[in-house]
Amino acid sequence: MTTVEAPGMSPATRPHARSAPAVAFLDVSKHFPTRDERLEVLSNVSFAVPAGDIVAIVGPSGSGKSTLLNMAAGLIFPDRGRVEVLGENSAGPVKWSRVGYMFQDDRLLPWRGALANVALALEAGATPAHDRRTRARAALTLVGLGEFADAYPHELSGGMRSRVALARSLVGEPDLLLMDEPFSRLDAQTRGSMHREVLRIHELRRLSILFVTHDVEEAVVLADRIVLLSARPGRVREQIDVPLPHPRVGSEEATALIDRLRGLLEVSEEIVT
Repeated sequence: MTTVEAPGMSPATRPHARSAPAVAFLDVSKHFPTRDERLEVLSNVSFAVPAGDIVAIVGPSGSGKSTLLNMAAGLIFPDRGRVEVLGENSAGPVKWSRVGYMFQDDRLLPWRGALANVALALEAGATPAHDRRTRARAALTLVGLGEFADAYPHELSGGMRSRVALARSLVGEPDLLLMDEPFSRLDAQTRGSMHREVLRIHELRRLSILFVTHDVEEAVVLADRIVLLSARPGRVREQIDVPLPHPRVGSEEATALIDRLRGLLEVSEEIVT
């Protein structure tokens, strides 16, 4: 595994390391049993998400990207190694209310309006109904949908539905936001709008964000660091710091990095096949 500096990187512009990462994968391995074999998905993966940073995971299909994200969410656990979330072992007393998760599908309930869909994320706790509605309305306003609180999912565009899903993942005011290809089904223009929204909210809230994507352009546009996985079993092939100023779309340095990542992924895909 190597750590690579993106074009334009210098010690003066490198992000400062922080002593307490939001997520740390420590020599993590994972397999899943199948009917005929033991499928090894991840092998000895180690990397961290510094507090307040945005980190993207990219890699070939089947390399364990979503498995890592689900480990960070405490949904599954490694066979070997350890995952630390907000300073705690994921198998221990993590305060999961401090972790938000935005899925690939928006998963909005069709019989609930936007406000009620956002408030759903607070219903499992002890938050009073009035406070749930207040916080849900604030989250909708944060993502620019304050006027659509009563709109049902079928009345919203794809981009607006994504904003509702983003508001739901933020309503608990998490310190860590996990995102599993949440914009993959949007058209290019809407996806670009959502990228700008994520960057705006990140700057406002200083969230730590870990997200999975197949889109290397999305990774370069959003991330402070990109973790490139090898073909299955996934290993950390490279970690690439991206200290480029925003907006990055169309910049010479960003384009060069996108082209380089695409080349690396093409090689990995050839290894798979």
